[in-house]
Amino acid sequence: MDNNWMNAPGGSNNPANNNSWAAPPGNDQNYVPNPNQYGNPSQMMNQNYGAQQQQPQPPPQRQQPPPPRAVSNISSTSHSSAAAPPATTPTTSHKAPTDPIIADRAGDEETEDGRIRNKEAASKIRDAWIYKQIRARQDEFTTYQQGRIFVGTWNVNAKGKDENLSSWLCADWHQYGPPDIVVVGFQEMVDLNAVNVAVENKSQQRSQFWVDRIRSTLNSRENTMGDPMRAYTQIAVKYLVGLLVCVFVKAPHKPRLKYVGTDSVGVGVMGVMGNKGGVSIRLQFYDTTLCFVCTHLAAHRENVAGRNADFANVFSKTSFEIGEEAVSEVIRSGSLNKLSAGTSSVGISEHDISFWFGDLNYRVDESIPTERVLELSKMNQLSELIEQDQLNVERAQGRVFQDWEEGQLAFKPTYKYQPGTDLYEERPDKKLRAPAWCDRILWLAQEPGHVSQLNYVRSEINISDHKPVMSTFLVTIKDVVLSKRMQVHKEVIRLLDTFENNSLPMVSLDRIKLDVGEVRYDQRVTQQIIITNTGKVVAPFRFVPKLEEEALCKPWVTVSPAYGMLIPGEQTQIEVTVTISNATAHALNTSREVLEDSLILRLENGRDYYISVSGKYARSCFGMSVDDLVLYTDPIRDVPLDPILRAEKYDLNTKAAMCVPKELWRIIDAIYERGLDERDLFSTPGNPDEVYQIRECLDTGAPFENFSVHSMTEALQSFLSNLSSPVVPSSLFPTLDIDAQNIQSFARKFLEDMPPIQYNVFIYTISFFREVLLHRQGNRLSPAKIARICCTCLVSSAQGNGEEGAESLPKRRGNMQQIMLHFLETNSI
Repeated sequence: MDNNWMNAPGGSNNPANNNSWAAPPGNDQNYVPNPNQYGNPSQMMNQNYGAQQQQPQPPPQRQQPPPPRAVSNISSTSHSSAAAPPATTPTTSHKAPTDPIIADRAGDEETEDGRIRNKEAASKIRDAWIYKQIRARQDEFTTYQQGRIFVGTWNVNAKGKDENLSSWLCADWHQYGPPDIVVVGFQEMVDLNAVNVAVENKSQQRSQFWVDRIRSTLNSRENTMGDPMRAYTQIAVKYLVGLLVCVFVKAPHKPRLKYVGTDSVGVGVMGVMGNKGGVSIRLQFYDTTLCFVCTHLAAHRENVAGRNADFANVFSKTSFEIGEEAVSEVIRSGSLNKLSAGTSSVGISEHDISFWFGDLNYRVDESIPTERVLELSKMNQLSELIEQDQLNVERAQGRVFQDWEEGQLAFKPTYKYQPGTDLYEERPDKKLRAPAWCDRILWLAQEPGHVSQLNYVRSEINISDHKPVMSTFLVTIKDVVLSKRMQVHKEVIRLLDTFENNSLPMVSLDRIKLDVGEVRYDQRVTQQIIITNTGKVVAPFRFVPKLEEEALCKPWVTVSPAYGMLIPGEQTQIEVTVTISNATAHALNTSREVLEDSLILRLENGRDYYISVSGKYARSCFGMSVDDLVLYTDPIRDVPLDPILRAEKYDLNTKAAMCVPKELWRIIDAIYERGLDERDLFSTPGNPDEVYQIRECLDTGAPFENFSVHSMTEALQSFLSNLSSPVVPSSLFPTLDIDAQNIQSFARKFLEDMPPIQYNVFIYTISFFREVLLHRQGNRLSPAKIARICCTCLVSSAQGNGEEGAESLPKRRGNMQQIMLHFLETNSI
């Protein structure tokens, strides 16, 4: 900790000064370099070297459909510990959920009186409790300053020589002053051909070229005026084939940077090559942890799922090995969103602030024709395009970038341009592509109020088919006062020592039997248990797996929190949630599972408590197979789950009672009645409450109410997609390329190989969709879109066997889509 900075005349501890790194800049005409000033970064940043006086403007309101959480403004006033920003709940981690087992049962030790203790678990639970107390009191030992971070991204399309980059990197310096940190990401800095992807023979050379260009631009004579303390220092560079990310920081701040780490993740060819993926840099700036992720995601307008999968892969696989000491220090400062010590690495979400930028490749939805997108883009009429922007839609649906923020798109789409011009690519010899906002910048903050976006714009440099994008952020930076932190730590330890002794911990549970009652498909039911420490010592507790089992509980049960610690008299609430997923429903329908489980709550150095969880499944047609559904004419809710009772009521040796499931017939018939001319049929989502009620009507046999046709179509897609086994298994996928000469024979062979019930369902469904297409003038559906819907609803999503099978599956699915299109367009089936 630089105590001289904190106690300097311009520092935050002086009540006569209200300073900030991002405060209104001073007048540069009277600037005289002061050697004594260079050791004081706070004073350095309060100068801002010649920028025009301007208060930060609040960020524009974001348009729907992105998630509704608004971006908060940050005052340009520095906060001391006496006036720190209000605490907010940290953002949840985006890591894939894992079983919260913090210690293996192999470490359990049983004493002579039958008590069981696990030293590893007790130590981790103790550390987590200390972290929780320190985090709650972090404002007592933390001062807050404000700084600016510039983030820029550009897909250069393997171009670039000596263009002036100032209009991109330095465009807003006159308004906000030079930023404290400059982060720049590039995509396609080399051609993504097979040689470059496999060997990376040009990547190092081109990365050095761009790093040198950035350095010379930032440190030009015009920007630094010959003063080395105005210059920027390169902190880290990471590249992967065509991807590059680099971080520069102002010279006065360099001594306060540490724990710099880099990582790269390839998600391209075969899921590992670097033609697509991400490069990342993380660092600790004063006592705020920052992470910068530059990515190039899957291409092609229709490949939304591929982009979502690339995001998830880069997010989950990116890890920075920074050492246990670095992690421990951040935990001691109450900064890291991690409850247990003993780890030496951190992920993307385990930083105070993370930025994600690059060519994310999200396009405008295919429901808007390419020509229409071009027309609106050229006229700068963007509202319709923003509404159908795939990233906005996917974020609103919670399928990607959950909890990340993005500013308003107030600039024209950045792709695809004729290189060297400001014209969208419309040349006759080139493929016509719809303009899109491929190039984006998002952020994620544990304390949302610590980030404010000052601008979000694009540059007009025109050498590439993409325009550069940039954004400047006003961020709150933490600076820990070590002496105060040590005092808080001592007080927390002293409080803990007051209660820790060798006595036996004791707790009381308000109940040990949980009956969640009747649970429906895709429903979550939560009940609470109140646990109270009735003893005189601390009571560390955790849920443990049953003997010879690895998981804490069955897959349909979740427990939160799975561990904790209570001081005497303290109580906490444990939530036990039962969720009926598609897999669970299938297991219940086939009598391989019952809604009964038991949980073991263990007190470290104490006894075990056994908690029973039970419920009754309200049977649903969702999650069943068509072979089972055609057996029953009664509503499926009336069919017993118990196989003995079911055998007594029905003769299961007889042939199927129906050709197709009655539920399928009912919902298709209802869609017919409500009209097939409805605009955007199968595109507009239904009302979630109505979809739930439609499912209940299908399960109970109750008549449909006046539900909207869009809710009906969503229920139909959900029913077909969630069958326990698909109508078309992957074994029926064509193994050879489909063309006009062989598609007829393939289609005939496809139908011949299909089992009878699946054949009936397939023909019935295709016939319905053929009828839908007769009304295309009203519903605006095309055969290609219906073919994609059929593939989603009817075709298996299995990934094939082995690398060869997984590699060929997308091609085979493409062939299957052609067959679907053939059935939809042929004169007869």
